[in-house]
Amino acid sequence: MQADSQTQTEAPQPETGTGGTSGLEILAVSAKLGLTSFGGPIAHLGYFHNEYIRRRRWLDERTYADLVALCQFLPGPASSQVGIGIGMLRGGVRGGLLAWLGFTLPSAVLMILFAYVLQSFDIAQAGAVHGLKIVAVAIVAQAVLGMGRKLAPDRTRATIAVAVCAGSLLWHAAVGQLALLAAAGATGLLLYRRVASPALPALRVPVGRGFGAVCLALFFALLLGLPLLRSFGGPAWLALADSFYRTGALIFGGGHVMLPLLEREFVPSGLVSQADFLAGYGAAQALPGPLSTFAGYLGAMMSGWSGGLLAIAAIFLPAYLLVAGTLPFWNGLRANAGVQGALTGINAAVVGILLAALYDPLWTTAILAPADCAVAVLLFVMLEFWKLPPWTVVLAGLLCGTAAAWL
Repeated sequence: MQADSQTQTEAPQPETGTGGTSGLEILAVSAKLGLTSFGGPIAHLGYFHNEYIRRRRWLDERTYADLVALCQFLPGPASSQVGIGIGMLRGGVRGGLLAWLGFTLPSAVLMILFAYVLQSFDIAQAGAVHGLKIVAVAIVAQAVLGMGRKLAPDRTRATIAVAVCAGSLLWHAAVGQLALLAAAGATGLLLYRRVASPALPALRVPVGRGFGAVCLALFFALLLGLPLLRSFGGPAWLALADSFYRTGALIFGGGHVMLPLLEREFVPSGLVSQADFLAGYGAAQALPGPLSTFAGYLGAMMSGWSGGLLAIAAIFLPAYLLVAGTLPFWNGLRANAGVQGALTGINAAVVGILLAALYDPLWTTAILAPADCAVAVLLFVMLEFWKLPPWTVVLAGLLCGTAAAWL
């Protein structure tokens, strides 16, 4: 502990502008993490801490903790947002972009390639793909359990989660989830706005408020403007951009929440089959880097390489805009009891949304026989109790699905 405290005092302070760290170094270090960071967003934060804070001393411990708190507060893929924030603190606006690019590109390329493999060899109904569907059941079950313990641990928040779960199962339209999240936020504001929160240290911010305001304005302009433009028709890429951008802007509680959001965007319309959708989601669990690169797989399934790249850019753009936009205002925003209360309700709601997705479409399409249920339970135990890395669980699911197809 003494050595750690010395490291903290010696760590350089984050710099403004682009003079902290070269762009090439930011890109190289983030790409290394993109190739080696297995295990999901919580594990990613551990990898980031080891590489950025302990080894390279790019930030001090307090700044890193404040940045993590900010990204947990915002919608979007939290680990990617932390990486973007670190890049901004060390290399300005360009540093944030390079940090995102390095961390995202490896798994994005692999997911797009997987889409081509699935299409080229027509293996959507193969046993291995069915095994990936069962993997998705186990992964999401673990996510529901972990998020429920953290975000809905008491009677009130558990009730919000259950109510939203029921509403999500009964109201399948994409707008239904927005309405449920809004209702949960209003409930949280009403019930938790007077709950005192602990005082937090101020975060040293290198981004100006003017730039932050522009980013926030662009975030909301795209969130509201893309659906409006889409309603007037236009090219297919506009509809894809709208669907992925809106999903990226509404991922509260972690990357797993994008599963029901994206499923309702593309599966009912027939743009992606249920089997292909779940196979890609299961495959994404085996890769390092952010889970949201699953969007690249979906985009490639619909429109090839260009669709995959557009999907990646659209689903991560809200994360970048929100980090750059809220950093300058974070110290005041996180002290607002009303904002914190609304977020408490929304976080409980995402547990309910994910619980509904665990049943439909995951359970209803992957668990077709008692043997499937047995495999799902085994994979869940491997994740939750044996604490095995996700890639081993994906491999086990592939082997079980292949073996079942041969029998």
